[in-house]
Amino acid sequence: MPLDVEDGVKVLQLVTSRYDQREWRKKIEKTLSLPPSGFEDETQRKIFVYLKVHLQAYKSRRADPPSWIVGGYATKEVIDRARFRPADIDPTLTDAEVALLGVDPGAEVDQAWWDETLVKWFETPEEEREESEVLDEEQADPEHAGSKTNPSEPAS
Repeated sequence: MPLDVEDGVKVLQLVTSRYDQREWRKKIEKTLSLPPSGFEDETQRKIFVYLKVHLQAYKSRRADPPSWIVGGYATKEVIDRARFRPADIDPTLTDAEVALLGVDPGAEVDQAWWDETLVKWFETPEEEREESEVLDEEQADPEHAGSKTNPSEPAS
């Protein structure tokens, strides 16, 4: 279940406002390594992908795993470009939609909140998981779903 709009705003604010704080750099890098499907809102997803791509450090894409430039002038430049030129992200974005970038999300965003957000990013509702497991089992072997015989043993 992707992050709702409120949590998505806080994640984007965290990434774009606390990059200079040492204790948040590794958490921001971890967040940037997550898939964009964790955002429910399409606009937030576009902003996240923009940040993810533009904050990626230049490395050999074949040999090295991705890493990010978090902290310093280059990070500030990418965030300012997104804030002041939203058309760079997507031509349909407005200034109001990117106004949240660079604003601190507040004291409620701490280590515990971040841990909960990571869980939400990948969490799927229990009902959906049960239904998909049952369907997968039925599709895998519909004729022998209840049978316990081994097809490699000869029939007696």
